[in-house]
Amino acid sequence: MAYTFKKAQGFEIGKSLLEADRIDYAKDMIAKAEAKGVKFLLPVDNLCAAEFSADAEPVLVEGNIPEDLMGMDIGPKTVELFSAAVAGAGTIVWNGPMGVFEFEKFAGGTKAMAKALAESGAITIVGGGDSAAAVEKLGFADKITHISTGGGASLEFLEGKELPGVACLLDA
Repeated sequence: MAYTFKKAQGFEIGKSLLEADRIDYAKDMIAKAEAKGVKFLLPVDNLCAAEFSADAEPVLVEGNIPEDLMGMDIGPKTVELFSAAVAGAGTIVWNGPMGVFEFEKFAGGTKAMAKALAESGAITIVGGGDSAAAVEKLGFADKITHISTGGGASLEFLEGKELPGVACLLDA
């Protein structure tokens, strides 16, 4: 998701995952956040690789990602930025790993953020199958307040949308 937003800001993202049909939406969300004075944090550095492989060699990149590389994880400056953002929070909702946590070389950002959540003292809600798998695999599940594999549904619920599975229970 981050690379779509970075592309919307005019950054080059190399071979990173991109939802090209969502760039205008990303621009709108960035503008709305700015208009409301809301912090909108995106990675400032990334661990990149030439190929999607556990054996790929990480390359630390700040700013534009060269065309022959793809973003695979957040970098150390981003870990620091994101960790500072959650420090002192009362409630944290996390949906989506920071990188390809399944590959050891690219699990550092996700592990650092899971640790930051676990140590925050906040009510922590982790949503989404990949996020749930990450906190479990990395050993932080027992320090998270609530874990749900329904990432999209969790976000829709927080957004106030009616969820059919919940609505049918309320009708009983």
